[in-house]
Amino acid sequence: MRTILEADNDFFCDIKAPCFQNLQHEEADLVKGSKTQVLFRKGENLTKQGAFASYILFVINGYARQYLEGEGNRDFNLKIIIPGEFVGLSAVFNTNIFNYSSVAMTDCQAYLIEKDAIATLVKQNAMFAYGIIRKYCEQNTNLLDTVGKLLFRQMNGRLAETLLYIDSLNKSHESLFQYLSRKDIADFAGISMESAVKLLKAFEKDGIIELHDKDIILLKPGLLEEIKKRG
Repeated sequence: MRTILEADNDFFCDIKAPCFQNLQHEEADLVKGSKTQVLFRKGENLTKQGAFASYILFVINGYARQYLEGEGNRDFNLKIIIPGEFVGLSAVFNTNIFNYSSVAMTDCQAYLIEKDAIATLVKQNAMFAYGIIRKYCEQNTNLLDTVGKLLFRQMNGRLAETLLYIDSLNKSHESLFQYLSRKDIADFAGISMESAVKLLKAFEKDGIIELHDKDIILLKPGLLEEIKKRG
């Protein structure tokens, strides 16, 4: 992790999130005085599950993988963090630790914002609080959807949903699959890596996807949707 200073070419002056546009001048100054811009290199942790949390993060650019750490080498991926998202909001409201880990899939620039400053703004600015609560609810909804996938879908349905989810985040010609290992994909689906590899090959044999090293091209997303629903 490297701190980015105001004199650096890649320094960003403002936080480009809708909720911060509702701040009064003195409130904006509070945020500016409570934030530090940093660069996380690919493979570095943005947060560590169980670690003390004195700040939240706002991702400026780059992608990160959010996951729960299990026993041994078993993890479960919750989501891919994209630019414009907050990381660690639960630390503001109910805990002093990070409830999950997150690791940079690419180089990521982010603001570290002292959580006490966010808590102060939530208490005194209703529109800012509305924006933060909305983001928090979106994250909880995502978590419930993830739990539902584990409880009610079989392996092929889980993998189909995982492929559709990752593909939906491809906002440019650059595929996010190339930043994920087969184990990462298996951890999103909540299945073993061996099962993921077997199912991916079966999907390819059926003409649903194409495999190119780490990259995955969805040829028949509609069929994956059907597998997701049936699974």
